[in-house]
Amino acid sequence: MSLVNNLTELLTPVVTQAGFVLEEVTITPIGKRRLVAVVVDRDDRNPSLDEVTVVSKEVSTILDNYSQLGEMPFTLEVTTPGIDRPLTLERHWKKNIGRLVKITPKVGEKYIGRITAVSGEKITLEMKDEERGIDLGDISRAQIEVEFNRKEVK
Repeated sequence: MSLVNNLTELLTPVVTQAGFVLEEVTITPIGKRRLVAVVVDRDDRNPSLDEVTVVSKEVSTILDNYSQLGEMPFTLEVTTPGIDRPLTLERHWKKNIGRLVKITPKVGEKYIGRITAVSGEKITLEMKDEERGIDLGDISRAQIEVEFNRKEVK
């Protein structure tokens, strides 16, 4: 079993107990050190910086006592998925209801719509005052579009 798999197995219960989902663990050699990156998220919303700090301390305590990391020093980075991270799982879609998403379908041209609903393997987008249902299996890539001046609808 690889070190990344071991760390994922070791950290998942702690991250889950803190109310997060462990998205990814990576280890990158940087000279005489390693960067251990732990990506955490929440099911229902984006976590706050204070919440990430709490889980970061828990992860740090575990890694400081984890013998399989050996003697090589490491830097720990606990972070959340960036805005540019593709939407790949149903929970990614659910927590982004109300946001604009750019979709690259497996067949056809790219388009942008606002996520209005998610149900199983189907999402609903609002596009130019019409709703459109899309199967997740028909999507090649989906990514949130940043809106700087969104006007709230009352």
